[in-house]
Amino acid sequence: MADLLIELFSEEIPARMQKKASDDLKRMICDALKGAGLTFDAADAYATPRRLALHVTGVPTTTPDISEERRGPRADAPDQAIAGFLRGAGVEREDLVEREDKKGTFLYAIIEKKGQAATDVIADAIQTTVRNFPWPKSQRWGEGSLKWVRPLHSILCVFDGVAISFDVDGVPAGNATRGHRFMAPDAFTVTDFVDYKQKLLDHKVILDPSRRETLIHDTAQTLASAAGLELVEDKGLIAEVAGLVEWPVPMIGSFDADFLEVPEEVLILTMKKDQKYFVTRDPATGKLANKFIFTANIEPSDDGSAVTGGNERVLAARLSDAKFFYDQDLKGKLEDNLAALNDIVFHKDLGTVAERVERIKKLSRYLAEFIPGCDAGEAERAAELCKADLVSGMVYEFPEVQGVMGRYYAKAQGESDAVADAIRDHYAPLGPNDACPSAPVSVAVALAEKLDTLVGFFGIDQKPTGSKDPFALRRAALGVIRFITENSIRISMAEVFDKHHITFANSILLGTELKNFPISSPDVIVQRAEGSLRVLQNERPLFSIEYEEDDNWEKYQSFDKERHKVLSELVSFFGDRLKVQQRDKGVRHDLIDAVFAKGDDDLVRILNRVSALSAFLDTDDGTNLLAGYKRAANILKIEEKKDGKAYDQAVDADSLGADEAVTLANALITAQDDASKALQSEDFEAAMAALSTLRAPIDAFFEKVKVNDDNPAVRVNRLALLSAIRSAVNTVADFSLIEG
Repeated sequence: MADLLIELFSEEIPARMQKKASDDLKRMICDALKGAGLTFDAADAYATPRRLALHVTGVPTTTPDISEERRGPRADAPDQAIAGFLRGAGVEREDLVEREDKKGTFLYAIIEKKGQAATDVIADAIQTTVRNFPWPKSQRWGEGSLKWVRPLHSILCVFDGVAISFDVDGVPAGNATRGHRFMAPDAFTVTDFVDYKQKLLDHKVILDPSRRETLIHDTAQTLASAAGLELVEDKGLIAEVAGLVEWPVPMIGSFDADFLEVPEEVLILTMKKDQKYFVTRDPATGKLANKFIFTANIEPSDDGSAVTGGNERVLAARLSDAKFFYDQDLKGKLEDNLAALNDIVFHKDLGTVAERVERIKKLSRYLAEFIPGCDAGEAERAAELCKADLVSGMVYEFPEVQGVMGRYYAKAQGESDAVADAIRDHYAPLGPNDACPSAPVSVAVALAEKLDTLVGFFGIDQKPTGSKDPFALRRAALGVIRFITENSIRISMAEVFDKHHITFANSILLGTELKNFPISSPDVIVQRAEGSLRVLQNERPLFSIEYEEDDNWEKYQSFDKERHKVLSELVSFFGDRLKVQQRDKGVRHDLIDAVFAKGDDDLVRILNRVSALSAFLDTDDGTNLLAGYKRAANILKIEEKKDGKAYDQAVDADSLGADEAVTLANALITAQDDASKALQSEDFEAAMAALSTLRAPIDAFFEKVKVNDDNPAVRVNRLALLSAIRSAVNTVADFSLIEG
C-alpha cells in the first residue's frame, strides 16, 4: 500500500469556488481509482488561493488481476459468428471451452487480465480530471486548448515517494511546487504528504483552510480585545478571507469617527463587501467602533504601519463616498422620489414600480382590517413609501440596503416608528431562517408586497415550473404563510386573491385613475362605452374616464377572463407550500390534504384543525375509527361500482334489520350534528371527541352485521348506512386522503 499526493498549482482561484473545487477534485480522482479497482483507506482535499491538493492513503500499487468468463454462440454456430466472438473477446479458438445446458452446447471464453500499474491509472485519472474539471467559469490562455479557472502552472503527483511524470496540454507533472508568491516564491520538491505540508509551512503557506480560518478568527479577537472592543462575528467573511490568503496576518486599523454618523448597516457593508474587513463594536455603547481588522497576505518588514496606513486610506475613500450619498439623500424627502418610480418597470405585463406601489397601498389598507392593532392609515402610508428608497443615491450605490435606508430616511422626515419599521421590514423574511416581523403595520405591508407578487405573476401565467422559479414565488408564498400563521391572522386566502386579482385587471385598464379606485371586489365591474369607461360597484357608478387605447381593453379582458382558474391555482399552490413548510415541523402532509379538501382557506384554522386531527389519530379511538371508515368506504366503493349507483340516500332505520345497525344510525346522527356545531365554534377537539363516539357502534356493526343482506331492502339501507358513516366522519376532514 502507498500514499498518493496530488497538487494542481495555478494563479489565484476565487475564494467562493475553492471549497467545491477541492471536493470535486476528491470526488473525481477517488471515483477514477475505484473504477479501476484501486481501493484506499482515506482521502483528504485541501485548497489555498493558488492550489488544490489531495492526499489519498492506503492505495495498492497495482490493480487486481481480473478473470472474466464470457458466453459466446452455440458450438455448432456458423464460422463467421464464432470468428466475431473471438475478435470481440480477444482470444483464439483453442482458448474456448464448451459447456452444455438445457438449451444446448455453448462456447465460453475465459479472459484473464493482469493487473495494471497504479501509476498508469493515476496519470490517466489526473489528465481526465484536469481536462473535464467542472469550474463554474474557466478560461484558455497562451496557445493551449486547456481550460482552467485561472492559468494552470504545474501538477504535483507523487505516489509511494516517487514522482509520476506526464503532462496535460503542456502543463508538466512532477514532484515540484512553489511556496508563497511574495515571501517564498522559489520552487522546491517533496517526497510525500508530510514533507509537502511541512515545506509549505517553511515557504509561508498554510495548506488547511480550517487552520487559516482559526488563525484569522483568534488573532482578530485578540486584536479587538486588546483595543477594548468586541469583534462582530461573521463566519462567512472569515471563510472568504481564508480563501484569499495563504499566510494570514490580521492587523487592526482605524477610520475617522465622523463616519460613524453613516448608518451602521452601510458601514458594515462597505467594510465587508468591498474590503473584506472585520467590524468591531464598543461593548459599552453597543455601537460600532471606528476600528476595523484586516488580513494581510504577507508579514510586513516594518511594524505594519505602511500596510495599515494603505488600508486606512482605501477605507476612508469608500466611507467618504457612502457619507456623501447619505448626506445628499437626507436633503430631500422620500415623497420626492415617488415620481421616479414611474420610470422603473416592475414587469412588462405588470406595470411600473409606481403602479405596484399603488396596488400595495390598497391591499395594505384592506389587510389592516384583519391584523389586530394595525392602523390602516399607517399601513397605507408605509406602503406608499416602501419603494421610495430604490431611487436614492445610497441604494443606487449599495442595493443591499434597500428598505434599511428607507427606514432611516423615514425617521429623518418624522414618520412614526411603525411606518419606518414597516418600510425596512416589508422585504422580510428573505430566507427560511430569518425572523418574521410581528409589528402590525410591518405585517400588513410585507404581506401586501408578497401577495401582489404572487397574484400578479400567476395572473400572467408565470408560475414556477419544476425546479425553475425565476421570480421567487415559492419563497414569497412561504413568507405569506409564516406571516399569517405566526401572527394568527384570520383571513380567507381565496377572498384576498380574488380582490387583488381584480385590482390588477383594473390597474392594467385604468392606469393613473387607480389612485381614486377603492379596494376591488367581485361586485366592482368595468363597462366599456363609446369613448369612455364606466366603473360601477353594486351597479352604482363610481367614476368614468375617457378611453382611446384598444390594446389596454384587450389586455384587461385577457387578464380577467381566467380569473377563477388563477384563483384555484393560487389556492392549490399555497396548499403545496403549506405542506412543505409544515413538513419541517413534523406535520403529516396527508392530514393537511385531508383538511384542505374541505374547502377551508383560513391557514390558521387549517393548522388548528390539522393539529386536533393529528392528536385524535394518535389515540386508539382515532386509529380504529380510521380503520372502520376505510372498511366502510371500500365496501361502498365496490358495491356502488357493481350496482352502477350511489347509496347516498337517507337511511330508513326500520329497514336496517339489526339492533347494531340501528344503534349506529342513531349514533351517526348525533355525532355528525355535534361535530358540525363544534366546527362552527372552531372547537376542533370537541369535533374529534364527537367522532370518537362512533368507534364502538362502528366496531359492533362490522362484527355483528352482514352488509350485503339477502333481503334487498335491508342491503340497500345498510349500504346507505355505510355512506352515512363516510359522510359523518368526513365532516371534520376528508378521511379518504389519510394514509394508514
